[in-house]
Amino acid sequence: MRVVFKTSYDRDIDLHEHGQSRAKIAVLLAIMVALPFLVGDYYLAEAANTLIWALAGMGLMVAVGHTGQVSLGHAAFLAIGAYADSALMNAGLPFLVSFPVAGLITGLFGAIIAVPAVRMSGIYLAIATLAVFVIVEEMVILLEPITGGVGGIMAPSVTILGISFDRYAALPNFYWLCLAVVAVVTWGYANLMRSPTGRSFLAVRDSEVSARALGINVTRTRALAFGLSSGVTGLAGALMGHYIGFFNYELFSIFISINLLLVVTIGGLGFIQGAFLGAILITAVPQLISILRDNLVGIGIDLSGIPGLDTMIFSLILIGFIIYEPTGLYGRWLKIRTWFEIFPLARKDMFRRQKSYLKTERMK
Repeated sequence: MRVVFKTSYDRDIDLHEHGQSRAKIAVLLAIMVALPFLVGDYYLAEAANTLIWALAGMGLMVAVGHTGQVSLGHAAFLAIGAYADSALMNAGLPFLVSFPVAGLITGLFGAIIAVPAVRMSGIYLAIATLAVFVIVEEMVILLEPITGGVGGIMAPSVTILGISFDRYAALPNFYWLCLAVVAVVTWGYANLMRSPTGRSFLAVRDSEVSARALGINVTRTRALAFGLSSGVTGLAGALMGHYIGFFNYELFSIFISINLLLVVTIGGLGFIQGAFLGAILITAVPQLISILRDNLVGIGIDLSGIPGLDTMIFSLILIGFIIYEPTGLYGRWLKIRTWFEIFPLARKDMFRRQKSYLKTERMK
């Protein structure tokens, strides 16, 4: 077990617990930067797609994992981010301006609808966000001069300082762009959760009664979290639009919202790392299923005629994690790491699940 001896308050508020943790992040980032030189275009495109899903997962994690707000409508914020970015670029704005403005527009929209919506909780909030998704879908069709309506819209090519970041013409550059955005958002997200605002998110998630007793404005805190969640998701939507190239409202279906919930649930609720692990799983499983199908065809077993095989496998994975590992992939990794660190003092029931609510809230 590692013992960290702190000699100053700066060490206590440091983002990394010790130098080894910082070195691991540096090595991982270096490998990610060098990835275009190590793999082909197919796997590089999949890696870019995984980064976009991880960014969207971090957006949803703010609402679901850190403030306890269940959302079934985050595909709507992906759509707003994608359409806003493409519309602004078609109007003549450069990507460096349209991209953050698209995230800001999405965040403001999310904050506005959050003011009445966050007064609800549980299944009622989920239904409200689902209604928002339906409204945004209809708005996309009605605003045809801007969004292209049913026909869809073409995402303009990204050019920064004369360098092309087009997904098809310059895939390595587009990958590095996605990596840079994800790295900046991750750094900001990690620091946010160490700030008073981030700690108020956790307080509201764990116990609204206790949060109010501490002087936290629960409604304002949840609205702020939902707005930040929407803004980050909007950034992911903008990148997703450029990744697809041409899209319409059908791309951002309710299944995208469900997949986002799978990302944060399977990856690990309440952990930033969980968004990345969930994104890897959600993008890798379809590829593994495709490879498995091809290999089984070679031995005379054809699974191509089974409809909904991907959905069934995802559902079984989700049910398995809910029953056997509610803390997700990252939670399981923490348990394995802790077991090795304190071996042979580990006990079987040391990770027994605890109730997160207070006795005063059981009758709510």
